Amino acid sequence: MTSIPLTPIGHVRSDVTEQRDADWGRVVSRITLEPEYRSGLRGLEAFSHAIVVTYLHHSQFVASRDLVRRPRGLATMPEIGIFAQRAKDRPNPIGITAVRIQAVGPGWVDVAGLDAIDGTPVLDLKPYLPQYDRVPDAAVPPWVGELMEGYF
Repeated sequence: MTSIPLTPIGHVRSDVTEQRDADWGRVVSRITLEPEYRSGLRGLEAFSHAIVVTYLHHSQFVASRDLVRRPRGLATMPEIGIFAQRAKDRPNPIGITAVRIQAVGPGWVDVAGLDAIDGTPVLDLKPYLPQYDRVPDAAVPPWVGELMEGYF
């Protein structure tokens, strides 16, 4: 297998220090960029939302436990494969979240709704483009509504 080197562009700063499964919509996080990437924020303030790509540094994927499992380990959820859910313990621990931009400053972005704990490495920021990122007729199984209740 080929190794793919990735370099964090910054880190998440937040009061949340442990993973949780609810209320992420109330969390405001600051993404602080490394000095060499800070000028790349120019123009981001004109967008209302962004997509944040993170490295889930506390993830511990164990195939026998995580490849097929119930979302969040809940007995009310169906047993499904890891690629049919958004669990943090994945073969490649990459998180992707659409967030609301609160403010952009010199070297930082404040965002709401980022489901990442303090210290999480940020791999990329992308502006949210509805024409590109939104799928108007997306279908999800019924259990997703129950699982996501209170998450954001």
